[in-house]
Amino acid sequence: MARVAGVSRAAVSRAFTPDASVSPKTREKVYQAAKELGYRVNYLARSLTNKRSDLVGLVAAGFDNPFRTLQIEHLSRALLARNFRPILLPTSQEADTSTVIGQLLHYAVSGVIVTSDAPPTEICEQCAAEGVPIVLINKGNDIPLVDRIISDDHVAGHLAADHLIDSGARKPAVMAAPAKSYTARRRSEAFIARCKQVGVEAQLLQVRINDYRSGYDAATDLAASCIDGLFCANDYMACGVIDRIMQGRSRDEAPPLPIIGHDDIPQAAWTAYDLTTIRQPCDLQAEQTVELLISRMAEPELTARVEFTPVTLITRRTA
Repeated sequence: MARVAGVSRAAVSRAFTPDASVSPKTREKVYQAAKELGYRVNYLARSLTNKRSDLVGLVAAGFDNPFRTLQIEHLSRALLARNFRPILLPTSQEADTSTVIGQLLHYAVSGVIVTSDAPPTEICEQCAAEGVPIVLINKGNDIPLVDRIISDDHVAGHLAADHLIDSGARKPAVMAAPAKSYTARRRSEAFIARCKQVGVEAQLLQVRINDYRSGYDAATDLAASCIDGLFCANDYMACGVIDRIMQGRSRDEAPPLPIIGHDDIPQAAWTAYDLTTIRQPCDLQAEQTVELLISRMAEPELTARVEFTPVTLITRRTA
């Protein structure tokens, strides 16, 4: 290829190395020669030499929730913008963690990002032992040398409580599965604490999982609970609640009680829901995550860090 491009072999190598010093003219010559010869860089083969590939593992679960899809999309885009290649490893709370770990290490990944609802502890401990940088998103696990990005659930709980109380709620409730999710637990605790702080007693409506079906099923008993305002741990659950309580009603009507969700998934803005929610900005969160990962790659022995992603109240028809 060097002969076809009319450059040195070293120039060819630099042309295919991200951020390497090579002139645009030389890079273009090399790319044109590669196109004529049908050449493609074998990144996995390169990893055998470098001991690390350009792959970053994305470990995630809960893909039925639209927020997870949005989160993975933004993480993937942020990685690609920095010349990394995301490799997605779907998992679940019941998955064999050792299998996920094996897949990650076999690919000689440069780093790992673990989202909420995925089982991270064993993955993190073994990957850290192998010198693989890790960032957790919305996870409570405090592990040496493992960084975390956390949505500001404390502020989210306060925003939801204040908005419902300002709207006239005196018997508000939060719907969540605290035992299943770190974020659901933090949001519900912050909501209840804020209500108590201003002299209002809030209920916790526990569900099995923080998903659409749980919200739909739990909504059957809302009338008997006598609550007058509801904060759901995520939008996905809130959509289930709205679909159940709006059965037999016109979609032009507002729900019979104020409802607030969390995440601001695309469906929250649909006319069928028009859901007031707490926005968790996936784009900013992805940037924070990738920046932490890259800095951990450069300095593996840094003390574990925690950064918070700010949240915003988005007001729509439901509250």
